[in-house]
Amino acid sequence: MRPLTNTYVFVCAFAFTLWNNIQPTVENEFIANYSGRLLTNVPKNIPLHTQVLDLSHNRISGISISEFIYLSDLQVLNLSHNLITVLDFSVFVFNENLEYLDLSHNNILKVYCLTLACLRHLDLSYNKFTALPICQEFENMFRLEYLGLSAMMIRRSDFRYIKHLQLHTVFLTLGNFSLYEPQSLTALNTKRLHIDFAANQNFSFSLLYDGMSTSENLNIVNLIYTLSYKYFPSPPLMLLKKIKTTALILDTVDVQWPIILQIFLLIWYSPVEHLTVRNLTFQGSLGELTKYEFPPLLSSLEQLISLDGSMKALTLEHVRIKIYYFNQEVLYRQFSEMNIASLTIYDAYMPHMLCPNRTSSFQYLNFSHNALTDELFQNCGTLIDLKLLILQWNKFESLLKVSFMTSRMKSLKYLDMSNNLLRHDGADAQCQWAASLTELDLSSNQLADFVFECLPVNIKKLDLENNQISSVPKGLADLKSLEELNLALNRLADLPGCSGFTSLQFLNIEMNSILTPSTDFFQSCPRVKELQAGHNPFKCSCELQDFIRVERQSGGKLFGWPSAYVCEYPEGLRGTELKDFHLSELVCNTALLLVTALLLTLVLVAVVSFLCIYLDVPWYVRMTWQWTQTKRRAWHNHPKEQETVLQFHAFISYSEHDALWVKNELIPNLEKGEGCIQLCQHERNFVPGKSIVENIINCIEKSYRSIFVLSPNFVQSEWCHYELYFAHHKLFSENSNSLILILLEPIPPYVIPARYHKLKALMAKRTYLEWPKERSKHGLFWANLRAAININLPTAIEANKEQSDVTYT
Repeated sequence: MRPLTNTYVFVCAFAFTLWNNIQPTVENEFIANYSGRLLTNVPKNIPLHTQVLDLSHNRISGISISEFIYLSDLQVLNLSHNLITVLDFSVFVFNENLEYLDLSHNNILKVYCLTLACLRHLDLSYNKFTALPICQEFENMFRLEYLGLSAMMIRRSDFRYIKHLQLHTVFLTLGNFSLYEPQSLTALNTKRLHIDFAANQNFSFSLLYDGMSTSENLNIVNLIYTLSYKYFPSPPLMLLKKIKTTALILDTVDVQWPIILQIFLLIWYSPVEHLTVRNLTFQGSLGELTKYEFPPLLSSLEQLISLDGSMKALTLEHVRIKIYYFNQEVLYRQFSEMNIASLTIYDAYMPHMLCPNRTSSFQYLNFSHNALTDELFQNCGTLIDLKLLILQWNKFESLLKVSFMTSRMKSLKYLDMSNNLLRHDGADAQCQWAASLTELDLSSNQLADFVFECLPVNIKKLDLENNQISSVPKGLADLKSLEELNLALNRLADLPGCSGFTSLQFLNIEMNSILTPSTDFFQSCPRVKELQAGHNPFKCSCELQDFIRVERQSGGKLFGWPSAYVCEYPEGLRGTELKDFHLSELVCNTALLLVTALLLTLVLVAVVSFLCIYLDVPWYVRMTWQWTQTKRRAWHNHPKEQETVLQFHAFISYSEHDALWVKNELIPNLEKGEGCIQLCQHERNFVPGKSIVENIINCIEKSYRSIFVLSPNFVQSEWCHYELYFAHHKLFSENSNSLILILLEPIPPYVIPARYHKLKALMAKRTYLEWPKERSKHGLFWANLRAAININLPTAIEANKEQSDVTYT
């Protein structure tokens, strides 16, 4: 990235990053994006008030004044990545507000200049200029801050027109570079110089030396030298006095070992404070050095140990070694003894690093993406000023040894051991961490529950993400200072308590195996300000509803609510956000459910009891029981006589108050005369010794019909009710038409008791005979009654025969 200092230019550059999805519209006429549309010409329909115009990544080969003459408000124009070959600045003569112009990555060979006084950013890099395209008209661009150029050669006179300009950044791309006149770059007046050299040719080290004498911040890409180190031009001694660079970045460096040493020596003696070397490759072999050449180089390198230079930070990233003979011990010793505050060796396949022999000035060490093991810095007592140690992506295995490694680092505050192979299964030896350690990153290891036995007691921030922790054992950890704990991507089934973490404020427990989180978490952890518990397989149940209720009372302490909290179980609720999951209070409150069920039961019992009393249900139950018992006794005593033989035409049921009418009218009229009828009357036909109920049942079963003499007296008789019940039972059990109702006197409905509901039903559904008061109608009454009873009873002989047949069978 090419850094800009002016705030406006930064805003413009940021706007370009958003253009990929912006389309020119009438509503947004100030920004127009035509990028990547394979255009061959500038569009004719650009809105007149456009201020930001992107025409990059097209196939435009030429531009003219007529295409921009109407865009008087244009401030930012991007024409990069096109096919433009000729640039005439007069094209923009009417764009007086133009401040940002990007023409990089074209095929421009020739420039026709014109002063653009408002221009702040001009990028002509990655074109095909032979010489630097700096015209005399550039000397009046006093507002220019960023200048991107490209060329195949650089001469001392090329910068004469802009040496008085106060540039912030100069970006040079030197493709197929063929000539550089020493001291040419020193004419520039810029704070930041970026040189992108061609990757397929040898670098001019005069450019390096002059660049260090030109700007405070120097960035060089593709420092490649394939010739023998013997032809390498040593830097002049006077150069050290002229160097201005304090921050140097060398990107893609591929040189021989002796050259690297000389460059490091030069930098070490210079005012450079921050050195970053990326994609560093060592070439050649130390064996190529003669016995006269190697000792001086080694001696010079050893001077780095004792010299108190300006260097504060050294960063080596992506180091590759192509040396056939290489004593790594020597190099490790040089690095370990460097008198600097910050050292980074990143992605260098480094298997080890030596402990400094003397008290070290290191405050920051970063050895990430290497091959370091548990033997690093064991029993090392010279790193007493070290504050930050980053060892992620290495091969550490023992957490116990890691603790011993830090035990003598008295100033260590931050340790990153993430993405290693760390384990801790419990050991007899106690872990010994640095007392000053307050931040520890143990994420992406193989740690289990016993890790809580081996943690720094004064830790404030602890990261245990992506391990194999299934629970937080109570009593193992007493981390009273712990404020932030990350347990995401583990195997936890519930939220941990805060019995050992009394100062905990932030907890991350996302992506575990939590189905129903405990509802007492916020009570046991009163200081927690934020809980990240989303992306767990929540089971939507009553327990989870209690957790949702706690969330509402927590005042927004759940991070990511509600989108990160979704039901996983049961299947029917999968994907439902917890905020939309509801169950009734009755379902989830066991006590309330029991009370409700008890109340409903009591109400039901009360209703049933009332109905039983109102409908006289106990009486019917008692009658049914007596009927059953009577039938059972009959079967037990006379099993062969179960086939009942009809002996009577009719059984008469009446009230004693109506006995006079029965004896004087009913019986004489039915039993006398032709076709006399045999009636069963309780006074003459009940068998002595049997219970009344048993006699009633036997008489009803031995009678073809049952005659009920109804009157107000009948409904008041208990025994009449029995007889009616058993007769009605026979009516339904045998599916017969055996009931004959005689209404002796009218019965008002209110006189009939509630338990006589069967009588009411019979009177409503069945035809009854009404006793007429007129004597003239009595004959018809008796005729109808005889016709209703009409049946031929079996004779005694037939009865005996039938009984014999039953017995024989």
